[in-house]
Amino acid sequence: MAVEMRLPAALKHICVKTSKSHREEKHLVVPGDVITSDTGFMRGHGTYMDEDRLTASVAGEVERVNKLICVKPLKTRYNGEVGDVVVGRITEVQQKRWKVETNSRLDSLLLLSSVNLPGGELRRRSTQDELAMRDYLQEGDLISAEVQSIFSDGALSLHTRSLKYGKLGQGVLVSVSPSLVKRQKTHFHNLTCGASVILGNNGLIWISPTATREEEEGGGGFHTSLEPVSLSDREVVSRLRNCLLALATHKVSLYDTSLLYCYESSLSHQIKDLMKPEVMEEIVLATRQRLVEHEG
Repeated sequence: MAVEMRLPAALKHICVKTSKSHREEKHLVVPGDVITSDTGFMRGHGTYMDEDRLTASVAGEVERVNKLICVKPLKTRYNGEVGDVVVGRITEVQQKRWKVETNSRLDSLLLLSSVNLPGGELRRRSTQDELAMRDYLQEGDLISAEVQSIFSDGALSLHTRSLKYGKLGQGVLVSVSPSLVKRQKTHFHNLTCGASVILGNNGLIWISPTATREEEEGGGGFHTSLEPVSLSDREVVSRLRNCLLALATHKVSLYDTSLLYCYESSLSHQIKDLMKPEVMEEIVLATRQRLVEHEG
């Protein structure tokens, strides 16, 4: 039986060129640090006033918008905003609503009136629709949705009225810190490597084989294909999943370009080797170098 033994060794120091935007130092604070004594600034989230001094109440990065100063925590549970794309799991079916786990402080709610009916029918929801709720979505199902509003207690109200949202089929779910997911105009990406990615603002990322046009248009958001996935598609999804974990481990911002660059940098290694620390560092350094060159 072959046994692989790995001993610590000095890694080669690779110098990565940094752009001007990367060289800018972030203002990091811990609870109790004085941010400013200037009384002309307004207090934002993560701060409090202590004898006319603006003080940090959480550990994180100081952000300033005009005269407003707030501290963005480096590690926290997901705080939803209207318009966010999220990936979640159905935890309970209630009267005219589903409870969804979205990595937030409270369970999110998906109302029956906030989903498309099968076939895209536009009509009022009836008692028959309420009785058939488990035919649409049941406990354990994964969905993609958008934050429609926020209740007074902080719980999120979701909707899946667009056909791009709805029940998710075969794929892999990866959980990362929400702060690593870069906010973009779209969080649905069909990558050139042959996989599709949903980058949830809540830190839950869905990777699946790219669906055909017929699969995307059918079912009104509730139909999922259970056809066997080919070996080549499974290999692409597995490699992309390992690349995503490598980027998350080294705190690299996650978006379509960084994922694709990391995937291309990993092609010289076997999929199983991508979880080795030295291989992870190698492909992440190569990805960072390409991102710096891409940003100019």
